Amino acid sequence: MWWLANPHSLHRVSDRISTVYVEMCHIDRADNAVVFINKERTVRLPAAYVGAIMLGPGTRITHGAVRLLADSGTSVCWVGEHGVRMYASGLGTSRSSGLAVKQARLVSHETLRVGVARRMYQMRFPGEDVSQCSMQQLRGREGARIRKVYADFSRETGIPWQGRRYKAGDAFAEGDPVNRLLSAAHSCLYAACHAAIVGVGAVPSLGFVHSGGALSFVHDIADLYKADYSIPLAFTLAAAGQIDESDARYGMRQRFKDGHFMKQVVKDVVGLLSEGADGDEASFEDAQHSDASNVLWDEDGGVDSGVDWSTNQDFLELRRHGFLAVSGPDVAGVSEESL
Repeated sequence: MWWLANPHSLHRVSDRISTVYVEMCHIDRADNAVVFINKERTVRLPAAYVGAIMLGPGTRITHGAVRLLADSGTSVCWVGEHGVRMYASGLGTSRSSGLAVKQARLVSHETLRVGVARRMYQMRFPGEDVSQCSMQQLRGREGARIRKVYADFSRETGIPWQGRRYKAGDAFAEGDPVNRLLSAAHSCLYAACHAAIVGVGAVPSLGFVHSGGALSFVHDIADLYKADYSIPLAFTLAAAGQIDESDARYGMRQRFKDGHFMKQVVKDVVGLLSEGADGDEASFEDAQHSDASNVLWDEDGGVDSGVDWSTNQDFLELRRHGFLAVSGPDVAGVSEESL
C-alpha cells in the first residue's frame, strides 16, 4: 500500500523524468507500466521513472493506472488545456512530514521567512550581497534583472519584445508568438517544480516570496529558473519559427533532461528549507529513510504509533526509560525473614 511504502523502494525524485503531458487519450496499466492509448498509437512508460503526469482535457484513466502511479510515488496532476491551469494533484514520493514541518516553521516566523526569501534572491544575484536588502529592494532588483533578461534575448534572437502579455485564465488567448511560447514553457516549469516540491515532502502553498495561493511555493521555486530555462527557450523557438505550444513543451522536457533539472531543483528546495544548510541531497535521503516518520507527537519529541497507549503508567515509564522499579507499602507484622 502506498501509505506504507518504504522510501528505499521508491526511485529518487531527482533521478526521474520530470513531466509527461497527456491529452485526448486513454490511460491504463500493464504490469508496472502505464499505457497511453489513442487512435494513432500505444505508448508504454515505466511508472516509477516519471516525476509527474499532467492529465489534460480528453483523458481517461483507469483505477489500476492511478493505483500504480500512487504506489510508484508519481504525482498525478489534472490540468487545463496546454497544461496551464492545475485543478488537482495526487501524492508524491515523500512519506515523511519532516520537511513540511520545517517549512511551516520558517514561513510562520517573520525573521526566518525573510532569511529564506533573501537566499532565494541571492541565488539570482551570484557574487552580490543581498543580506541587508529589504523585501522591497529585492523586488526592485529582481524586476530590473528580469527586464534585462528579456531585452538581452530579444537582441540576441532578433525577436521584438514589447513586454509580457498574459490573460488570466487563458494564457494563449492573446499575445504574440513569443508570449504564447513563454506561457507554455512556464507551465511546464511550474509542473516540474510542483512534482519536485511534493516529491520531497514540502508544501506547495507555503510560499516565502509569493503568498496566499495554492501554488505560492511552486512560483517561488520556478522563478529561480525562468532565466535559464523557459525564457531563452521561448525566444529561441520564436526565432526558429517553431511557435506551437507543443514545441515549448518538447523543448522544456529536453532542457530538463540535458540540465539534470530534477536533481538541481530537489537540492535547491531542500537547501532553502534547511536554514543555512548546504542542502546536500544525501542528508535529505537519510532523513527520508529514518524511523522518524509515522510517530505520535509528544512534548519530548515523539512516540511510536500503532501502540495501545491505554496501558498503565508503569508500562509507559518502562517504554520511556528502559527499566522499571517496583516497591510496595510497609506491612505491619511482616519481617524480611518471613517473606
